[in-house]
Formats: sequence, C-alpha cells, structure tokens
Amino acid sequence: MGSFDGKVAVVTGGASGIGAATAALLAARGAQVVAADRKPAEPADSVTPWRCDVTDPGSVRALVDGVLQRFGRLDVLIANAGIWRQRPFLELSTEEWDEVLDVNLRGCFLVCRQVARAMAAAGGGSIVVTASTNSTIAEPDTAHYNAAKGGLLMLVRSMAVDLAQFGIRVNAVAPGTIETPLNRAALAESDDAFAFPPAGRWGTADECATAAVFLASGEAAYITGTSLTVDGGQTALNGTAPVRSAR
Repeated sequence: MGSFDGKVAVVTGGASGIGAATAALLAARGAQVVAADRKPAEPADSVTPWRCDVTDPGSVRALVDGVLQRFGRLDVLIANAGIWRQRPFLELSTEEWDEVLDVNLRGCFLVCRQVARAMAAAGGGSIVVTASTNSTIAEPDTAHYNAAKGGLLMLVRSMAVDLAQFGIRVNAVAPGTIETPLNRAALAESDDAFAFPPAGRWGTADECATAAVFLASGEAAYITGTSLTVDGGQTALNGTAPVRSAR
C-alpha cells in the first residue's frame, strides 16, 4: 500500500478493535488520523482522539467541522462505528431494533453524508465502511444486526454511484468472525467447532485494517462500490454463517 503522507483520515469507532487497528495502520503509513469514538482512547503518535456520537447529527457535524478547522482537509473516512446485540426474533423489542439500526446504519449514513459533503467541496476522497459477513448471510438471533449490516452494503453501492462524479470512492470491508475486545469473551466460551472458518482460526483486527487501508489507498483508485470480504473462507463454506458474529 502506498503512502498516506499529507493525508487526513477519520476513523469512527476508532478507540478499540478494528477501528483502533485501522487508525494505527493509517498513521504508520503517514496519515494524520482522528480516532472518533463515544469513549475516545488515549492520544497516540499521529492519532488524535475525538469524542463523537455517530447517532447525533450535531456531534457528527462538530467532528467534521473540527477536523477541517484543525487539519485543513479530510481525505479518508473509515466508517467503522458499530454495536452487536443478540436476541431471538420473537423476543426482539422495538427499542433493541432501534438501537442497533441507529448506530450501525443511520449513524454510518450521518457520518458519510457529512464527510462526503466536505470531500465533494475539496475535489474527492475515499470512504470505507465496515460491513460484515452478516451483510449477506443471516446469523440466528441477530435480525436487527443482520438488517443493519445488509443495509450498509446497499448504502455503499448507492453512495459509490452518486458520489463518483465528485471524485469520491466508496467501498466496504466485510469481516467474518474477528477476535476483538468486544467479542473475545464470547469466542472463548464457544466450544462449537462449526464456528471456525476453513482458515481454522479467528481473524484479527490488524487483518481487517490491512483490507480497509488498501481500499482507502491510491492503489485501489479504480475500485468503488464493492465489498472486500475478510473471513478466512467463512462465506465460501457452503454459504454458512458462524456461530458468533463479526466485530
């Protein structure tokens, strides 16, 4: 992957897991990175923590305006903020449905729209959304999560079509089961061998970060409107979903 020297990137959900790994890799490649999160992490080299709630339009506007004021530009967005919840469909409450859709789908839309407006005014940029293998495969007891992640893929395709005229590329990374702080305990408790993909292990946040940074880079200049699956062969296994969710 090429250098990001002189570039400014925003990573939502950047305090831990895939977001933190992506922020660190972008910084290592030369970018100035803003890691936005409800609970920001401690500052790191070339990574600036920023408090942002992606479900709040005012907080999203403050993030983008603040980045432009501080750094003067915004070249890359990694729209990664998300939550995972599990509930059997017949027990799923309206409040639980709204919570997951609000963060995972509406929150992504709010951030992407605000950032895309700034990118369009500046002549272009790259947006990478963290989707999931759940975008195309329905995992049991997660209808709200599946629906949100499925919606993200169509949002990515729609943005790619609408924003190409402004020089903005939009793609997705679709992780399978990834060992992150969010789900490490659940993975440790799972003794179902069916949960493992053909690769025979869980994926890592760094492996997802590598895919996201590639899509954001100039080496992917002719790639837009697509999704790069990072799942160790999970979706190749007769289209079967694992026991535990991504993220």
